[in-house]
Amino acid sequence: RAADAGAIEAIVAAMQAHPQVAGVQEDGCRALRNVCSGNDDAGVARKQRAADAGAIEAIVAAMQAHPQEGEVQEDGCEALANVCYGDDAAGRAREQRAADAGAIEAVVAAM
Repeated sequence: RAADAGAIEAIVAAMQAHPQVAGVQEDGCRALRNVCSGNDDAGVARKQRAADAGAIEAIVAAMQAHPQEGEVQEDGCEALANVCYGDDAAGRAREQRAADAGAIEAVVAAM
């Protein structure tokens, strides 16, 4: 799988390396949305791996840097939803991490 090959870390690194390139941010948010889908054990592990790699902060930064780019906003919201989803302690911790990173404000601004 892509996640096992380091895709999550590579996506976050690309987003961090090119913060002002809207296309990189859009594709990064979309890729994180996709790779962090699923709620089975493997999906939950990918969500946590993404959070540990800094994906939440990278997504929020992308949304803040590109407020007029609709696709960045849409894919960013969906990526945050997927990365943060979970009703266990780790899921709640990801949600808190997102809030601390400014995700609530970013999502409201995207509306």
